[in-house]
Amino acid sequence: MDMKTPLSLALVFVSVFAVFCFDHALSTTVTYDHRALVIDGKRRVLQSGSIHYPRSTPEYYFEGRFDLVKFVRTVQEAGLMVHLRIGPYACAEWNYGGFPLWLHFIPGIQFRTTNDLFKKEMLRFLAKIVGLMKEEKLFASQGGPIILAQVENEYELVEWAYGVAGELYVNWAAEAAISLNTTVPWVMCRQEDAPDPIINTCNGFYCDQFTPNSPSKPKMWTENYSGWFKSFGYPIPHRPVEDLAFAVARFFEMGGTFHNYYMYFGGTNFGRTAGGPLVATSYDYDAPIDEYGFIRQPKWGHLRDLHLAIKHCEEYLIRSDPTHQQLGHNLEAHIYYKSSNKCAAFLANYDSELDANVTFNGNLYFLPAWSVSILPDCKNVIFNTAKVVSQRILAHTTTANKLILSATSWSWYMEKPGVWGNNSFTESLLLEQINTTKDTSDYLWYTTSINIMPVQSKEVFLLIESLGHAALIFVNKRLVAFGYGNHDDASFSINEKISLVQGNNTLDILSMMVGLQNFGPWFDVQGAGIFSVVLIDPWNNKYDVSAEEWTYQVGLEGEYLGLDKVIHANSSLWIKGSVPPINKTLIWYKVSFLAPQGNGPLALNLTSMGKGQAWVNGQSIGRYWPAYLSSSQGCTENCDYRGEYDSTKCQKNCGQPAQTLYHVPRSWVHPGQNLLVLHEELGGDPTKISVLTRSGQEICSFVSEDDPQPADFWIPNMGFGSRSPEAQLTCEQGWHITSINFASFGSPQGNCGAFSVGTCHANILSIVQKACIGEEQCSVPVSTANLGDPCPGVLKTLAIEAICSD
Repeated sequence: MDMKTPLSLALVFVSVFAVFCFDHALSTTVTYDHRALVIDGKRRVLQSGSIHYPRSTPEYYFEGRFDLVKFVRTVQEAGLMVHLRIGPYACAEWNYGGFPLWLHFIPGIQFRTTNDLFKKEMLRFLAKIVGLMKEEKLFASQGGPIILAQVENEYELVEWAYGVAGELYVNWAAEAAISLNTTVPWVMCRQEDAPDPIINTCNGFYCDQFTPNSPSKPKMWTENYSGWFKSFGYPIPHRPVEDLAFAVARFFEMGGTFHNYYMYFGGTNFGRTAGGPLVATSYDYDAPIDEYGFIRQPKWGHLRDLHLAIKHCEEYLIRSDPTHQQLGHNLEAHIYYKSSNKCAAFLANYDSELDANVTFNGNLYFLPAWSVSILPDCKNVIFNTAKVVSQRILAHTTTANKLILSATSWSWYMEKPGVWGNNSFTESLLLEQINTTKDTSDYLWYTTSINIMPVQSKEVFLLIESLGHAALIFVNKRLVAFGYGNHDDASFSINEKISLVQGNNTLDILSMMVGLQNFGPWFDVQGAGIFSVVLIDPWNNKYDVSAEEWTYQVGLEGEYLGLDKVIHANSSLWIKGSVPPINKTLIWYKVSFLAPQGNGPLALNLTSMGKGQAWVNGQSIGRYWPAYLSSSQGCTENCDYRGEYDSTKCQKNCGQPAQTLYHVPRSWVHPGQNLLVLHEELGGDPTKISVLTRSGQEICSFVSEDDPQPADFWIPNMGFGSRSPEAQLTCEQGWHITSINFASFGSPQGNCGAFSVGTCHANILSIVQKACIGEEQCSVPVSTANLGDPCPGVLKTLAIEAICSD
């Protein structure tokens, strides 16, 4: 890419606010005070969620993923607001942190410090984005949806490495942002020394203890991690919704008024966009909306109820600072007064083990450990973070249409190890990979010759050291070793005993990248590739091959030939057959398939494959690596949400791949034949690949008589009235409830998906069927008046399992 090209291809964060709608034809003023953002003269409580539209489905790419203006307009048309997090550094587990790699090759440039070359390019980018928004009248003062902007991102975490130059850079970045006159406030997230008037904000799993660096700034949380990202070779992170809701409630309890989920929808790292090292293709993030666009329950529903409960408190939250009241050991209340006799309260039990009964305003309340109860009138509990009454979805019972590709006619192309083209070149040293490939490919061939004299041993140890991320080693065109790093340390060593022949031997090393570094001090100059090759004979004599003559080839032959492209699907290069070779390294596979019927997204099940990349109709669905299994240690069958969370606390799928299913957007396939191409690096069996699409799901609800009524039933100054708790069931849009597998009111036993009748039981199947069959959503009041009373004087629970299908 020409270095004069604007930096507008860098990733821009977008957080979308769904708190209230506004007339975008009118000019809106946005300021702030010590309590909140002030919109048109009124403090507002704001909830939002992060969306990276280039990780979304292609319908939201907007002309090659880069039409930011169109995306912001789409948000505006939905009646929502935008926090535009410009950066330009994004991190986000995106390749190179969102920077284009050509920036690295400007002579003398140093990223994210007081370097004139970098500051020039950064200001050019900031001005470009701000200019685009102004031209299209998208800032709030112009009648647009953008109410907030961000410069830089989490620089505080690395500022120490840059010394005084880092401090000067922070001040410069703030001044540069303010000079662009956006007419909306600017923030720096996780930046304690952000100068006025920039608002410093909090990022993390918890931000209740966060305090802004000035008493004139509001308490804002720009990244509340709804989960964590996946990495190849690691278990799958999971954040329980009880803990996530607890963190949010505690934040608002203790003075917060602006909160954003990172992520609310994570999406997919299509192509080679995943950052590194070794970030997986799925960016699902355990978010309330999953990678495929389906609602994740109970996370989505429980958070929805939480947001409604906080919304009911908004008029109190914006009127005053909280009044603290200690209720006991690890027990406290924060009260917000609208007047002397009108208030809202948050009651918190932040003990990680002990439940408690507390007295507040003369009333007794039960507080489970690690939970917050919300009382919008200082009397009635409308939400408790630990009581999840939202429906659940059983992922393992989700109905899927499955197409196995085993019986289809396959084609393949075998690559040979080593240099393959006349555009190779030689150097008498080992080259760093990123500077050599310029990220045009994940692959770089290192090839040299080893001459063995008659007096020399033919049995030697080959010691190879690499900065990362993986490498295949061939001796005399035969695979002898495979080495790789991990997300936390991409470097690795290979120590392999090899047999050579007298005379000339070839050593071919295919070094492989798995995403450019996206985080850390000086991340932009962190290297990759082979940096040492040594032979050690039986007498411990060392022969350093590193400074010998090496021949280099950037990329794979199949990439050069365009085997992933639809236009080459009928090339004579492909070998055709009914049974393809399996468990072969460096092989390309091609097959045509009919997409399963329906309108929903598809997934490729690549469990049978090793490591490589895949394309559907010429579109890259990303890197795959199911052969890289996570450690068998570190997962728990029943995760305890109580106590502080980190990304290793509630892991799943230990001993399994981080990812086996790969998202194929429905818009990438079409009626009739579709082309699947894979490049397999290690060896796998493509005949076991299947194409999946969801056609149904099993949902369930478990609600007791003493659970809070749904928060949307609450009416200010009136309360719940005579409403009772409800079991609420909702299918995905377009699906309907087709059957009820279980329904019991009394003391049902077991968990969702494995309910059984208890000693107290009312058979209410017909009542539930009447309310729900054929409906996209339904509700059943949990009351004896509606369901009968099978055991008077006993607290009863309603349990329902239902099937949704299209």
